[in-house]
Amino acid sequence: MKRAVVVAGLAVLLLAGCTDSGSGEAPAAKSSSAAHSSTRPTHASAPAQTPAPTSTSTPASTFDKSAQSTTDPASLWVVVNKKHPLNPVDYAPTDLVYPDLPNANHQPLRKPAADALVAMAAAAKSEAGLSLAIDSAYRSYPTQVSVYNQWVATKGQAVADNLSARPGTSEHQTGLAVDIGASPSDCSLDVCFGTTAQGKWLAANAWRFGFLLRYPADKVAVTGYQYEPWHFRYIGVPLATELHDEHVETLEEFFGISGGESY
Repeated sequence: MKRAVVVAGLAVLLLAGCTDSGSGEAPAAKSSSAAHSSTRPTHASAPAQTPAPTSTSTPASTFDKSAQSTTDPASLWVVVNKKHPLNPVDYAPTDLVYPDLPNANHQPLRKPAADALVAMAAAAKSEAGLSLAIDSAYRSYPTQVSVYNQWVATKGQAVADNLSARPGTSEHQTGLAVDIGASPSDCSLDVCFGTTAQGKWLAANAWRFGFLLRYPADKVAVTGYQYEPWHFRYIGVPLATELHDEHVETLEEFFGISGGESY
C-alpha cells in the first residue's frame, strides 16, 4: 500500500513494498500542489466473505439391512408378528442353553441370547446394584398352543390376541425373546415393571447388549401388542446399536415390514 508522508511541508508518496499497476517501476513523486489537490488514495474494499454454511445433515447410514435374513427362523433378525408367522410354523431352535440366572419356569434361550443376557445381568449388578431374573424364555410350539388356548378360555379370543401370540407367531418360539423381571420379584409381567429400577435400566441399556424392547407403549399399531416393558428380543449388538442410533423403535419400521394388530 502507498502512504502519504509529510516531510517539511511537502507530501511525498512513498512506495511501500509494491509496484504501480504491475509495471515494476516506482511512480515519480507528485508536486506539493498536486498532492494537496487530490484526496487521500482509496482502495476498493474486497467483498465481505460469507462463511460457508456448516452442514448439519447426518451422514447416510452404511448399515447393511440385507446382511441377515428377516424370514429365516434361525436368523437373529427374523421378524415374527401377526402378519409374519414362523416358517415352518413349528420351528424349534437347535442351540438352546440355560442362562445362569434365576429362572421362574426353567426355560432356555438360544446360546447367543443366553450369553448376552448373562452379560447384561452382570452389568446391571455392577453398574446399578440391580438383580435381574427370567420370568419366561423359550416356548415351544406345543407350549405356545397351550398358553394361547388358556388366554382364549379365560379372556376370549379378542383379548387373547392382544395379550398372547397365536401359535407360530410368538417371538418366544424363536428362542431369542425373554421376559425379564426383577429379583426379588417386583411388578413381574406387569406394565408397572417399566417404572421399577430394573425396568428403567433395561430400557436405557439393553441395546448395548444386543436386546430390543420389542413392544413399546407408542407402537401398538405397529407391533400388534400392548406395551410390555418386560419383553426383550435379542437381535445382536450391531442391529441393536443401529436402531438405537437411528432412534427407531421397532423391527417392522426399520426393515419396512408389515405388522399391525390383526392377523
